[in-house]
Amino acid sequence: MTEERRQGFTLWFTGMSGAGKTTISSILERWLRGHGARVERLDGDEVRKRLSKGLGFSREDRDENIRRIGFVAELLCRNGVIVIVAAISPYRAIRDELRLAIGAFVEVHVDCPMDVLIARDAKGLYQKALRGEIALFTGISDPYEPPLDPELVIDSSTETPEQSATRVWNKLRDLGWIDFEH
Repeated sequence: MTEERRQGFTLWFTGMSGAGKTTISSILERWLRGHGARVERLDGDEVRKRLSKGLGFSREDRDENIRRIGFVAELLCRNGVIVIVAAISPYRAIRDELRLAIGAFVEVHVDCPMDVLIARDAKGLYQKALRGEIALFTGISDPYEPPLDPELVIDSSTETPEQSATRVWNKLRDLGWIDFEH
């Protein structure tokens, strides 16, 4: 990593449940660690169990959850860590707020058609949400607002997770955030 980039940056994956955020971000974390980078991954499901335990799924609670993730990301970033966030983060305004607060922010929208998300869903959450058994389910009974101008959009239904991770890697190199060879 170049000297001026040692401040760290946040790589923020957003997208619907089951789109592939965790899978792609895990691959990138492994690759970056393999190059000796200081990297931490904040996964939305894990953060909810620990840092945001007790929060529900109202808009206010979702925003608070994402703000907490953003706060941790900003602290780590300032201390030279590459922070990878994989969280649904459904509302555009809070993501934009964090982009301004963090500054060193790269947004990746992991997109995927609804029929593929439903087919991938081993827990049956989409089917339950469609039947009305889960309230405030993102993309069904609660909105997902895709980013308007992310640094990268991935359609995870058209490529493997490794291909997606390679595209992210190449984008990070193009933007000057990393200088590692893949």
